[in-house]
Amino acid sequence: MVMGNEVKYENSSDEKFSISLIQYFISNISVKNTDGKEYVIPQDSSYFLIKESEPLTCIANVQAPEGDYSEISFILGVDSLRSTMDISLRTGVLDPAREVENGMYWGWNSGYVFYKMEGLADVAPLDPGSEHKFRYHIGGFGGYNAPTINNIRKITLDLNAGGIARVRSGRGSNVHVMVDLAKMFSGSSTISIADNSTVMFSPFSANVADNLPGMFRHDHTEN
Repeated sequence: MVMGNEVKYENSSDEKFSISLIQYFISNISVKNTDGKEYVIPQDSSYFLIKESEPLTCIANVQAPEGDYSEISFILGVDSLRSTMDISLRTGVLDPAREVENGMYWGWNSGYVFYKMEGLADVAPLDPGSEHKFRYHIGGFGGYNAPTINNIRKITLDLNAGGIARVRSGRGSNVHVMVDLAKMFSGSSTISIADNSTVMFSPFSANVADNLPGMFRHDHTEN
């Protein structure tokens, strides 16, 4: 993927667009071994902000006991329990002050933006900055005092086809997960930039959230 206006991509609605920003949270990682036993990564070590413009953030390092793992699961977003914890327990990539600066926390809505994608498309209307900009800012953990939008989505990937992760003492296993951004536009719903160029905290955001798990696939594993 190339960031910036130089390269145009095309979605399932035949709309051409360029990408200026992609970032999202993954959290609550767990793995399952070939005997079906699950190991949950300690939660405090299981939150990552992936920024496609910063390659080093695209590597999520976690530790698991020795074993042969055939499945990995994670949440796209930040779980409701952590979202409502005291700020003192939300540090690092979950520090609200830091994520307001990163644009991944809604101060007005007291919640994390799980997935953010921005870019330009001729079919998007002109914004106040005189740009044809589209914005998909997807969040919502279900509400604190009353039910609201819940766009937390769990993703589970079978590792068998691309190679299971053989974790051993003193040797890491690299599980390569690929993300096909085009699938955000086509899944259980077709997302058209012309029809929905800005999606934030609205009922339609659930349509976008439902498409997000389909972007992820296991490619291969290096042991």
